[in-house]
Amino acid sequence: MPRDYLQKILTARVYDVAIESPLEVAPNLSARTGNTMLLKREDMQPVFSFKLRGAYNKMAGLPKDQLRRGVITASAGNHAQGVALAAQRLGCKAVIVMPVTTPRIKIDAVAARGAEVVLMGDSYSDASEHARILEKKRKLTFVHPYDDPDVIAGQGTIGMEILRQHTKPIHAIFVAVGGGGLISGIAAYVKSVRPDIKIIGVQPVDSDAMTRSLQAGKRVTLANVGLFADGVAVKKVGEETFRLARKYVDEMILVDTDAMCAAIKDVFEDNRSILEPAGALSVAGAKAYAERTGIRGETLVAIACGANTNFDRLRFVAERAEVGEHREAILAVTIPEQPGSFKRFCATLGARNITEFNYRIADPKAAHVFVGVQVAGTGETSRLVRTLTRHGLKTLDLSENEMAKLHVRHLVGGHAALAKDELLYRFEFPERPGALMKFLDSMRTDWNISLFHYRNHGADYGRVLVGMQVPKKEMAAFRKFLAALGYPYADETNNPAYRLFLG
Repeated sequence: MPRDYLQKILTARVYDVAIESPLEVAPNLSARTGNTMLLKREDMQPVFSFKLRGAYNKMAGLPKDQLRRGVITASAGNHAQGVALAAQRLGCKAVIVMPVTTPRIKIDAVAARGAEVVLMGDSYSDASEHARILEKKRKLTFVHPYDDPDVIAGQGTIGMEILRQHTKPIHAIFVAVGGGGLISGIAAYVKSVRPDIKIIGVQPVDSDAMTRSLQAGKRVTLANVGLFADGVAVKKVGEETFRLARKYVDEMILVDTDAMCAAIKDVFEDNRSILEPAGALSVAGAKAYAERTGIRGETLVAIACGANTNFDRLRFVAERAEVGEHREAILAVTIPEQPGSFKRFCATLGARNITEFNYRIADPKAAHVFVGVQVAGTGETSRLVRTLTRHGLKTLDLSENEMAKLHVRHLVGGHAALAKDELLYRFEFPERPGALMKFLDSMRTDWNISLFHYRNHGADYGRVLVGMQVPKKEMAAFRKFLAALGYPYADETNNPAYRLFLG
């Protein structure tokens, strides 16, 4: 059976539109995993993903009368761009049905190539149902995004290129899996030529249709799929792709959103490109595999399969990448509600860089602090929790707490009846260790900190909001403190937002 696909892949028509993408070493990832990590740069294709290979191979083989009538497809975006580009090159009409959740950047890219865009449903499955209705009504030819031998063969040319570009041993190739077209094509080729190479699929924990299907021995339909990695948000894998995956895929790995965010950051640090979440799945999977197995000195290939992401999504990615990399610990710490305790707490943290601090006075005896701390890994987080506990500070590790990471960090605060004589000031701290301790050392110990909000956003200066309880008779001393501190500041005590929500 693999020989059928071997011939299909060897004769696939993809290079009218696709490039032979580079296979590049990722030096930082290689050093950190202890293996040679190679990235297959499908994000460098003309539509910034691998999908044009399969789409063009399918459409270039259609009879002329079918091309004249036009084609239709359903896609979360990348296959849509491939079909639109192929239609443009072949001179035929294309209708693309996309979920309403598709990032705007993908919708605009498809429309810019002259395709008609129809938005329908929340997932690929919803869009696909509508596309099948339009297919019959308008007598168009459906170009399936993954469950078609010609599409699978087009994607399989990636496997052919990898083996040509790297003739030395490869331990495993990691592939993002949605409907299964990419992994089926790569596996069909690689297993027929180099069966010793492991083919490992990677899926998000909330879009794991292929993983569940392989475990069950039959295709499983998910009730819902996660939308962060929209490129693999598929409720049911293809019939042919499932058959090929059962035959050739060695293993499936599941990763969470934080791991994808960390992988996006890793790839950016290595080659300054920004992958979409689905495009970084394979990298996250390769990292998880290397950590779990402890392998060293092997060659791992990850398919960087797409870079179509909305710019505004990067805010979320940056927020979660450090936690996903286990470089930031998110902690809830209870300290005594008394002047000087905050300073003692910071001293207990030592020279570690504080990445976030949220606190609002609420209880006369105990202060509950939400804090982010830069760490070197989960082992250091555990040691830090033990150190704080040993110093009598009740500490809860929230690094894996989804609600805390997504919502609670932005909600610490509110009105405080205990905040008597409160002044509210906004400061700019230099982003370097010791800046916070300098502030605390300069402050009088009898001025209680009643509010503190800070988040490291990677700028040269950290924007910090501080509430301090300073009696009116001590305002002259407070002004001296501000002058001696030397940090830029602004008085926000009369800011209407403060009065409405915090004062």
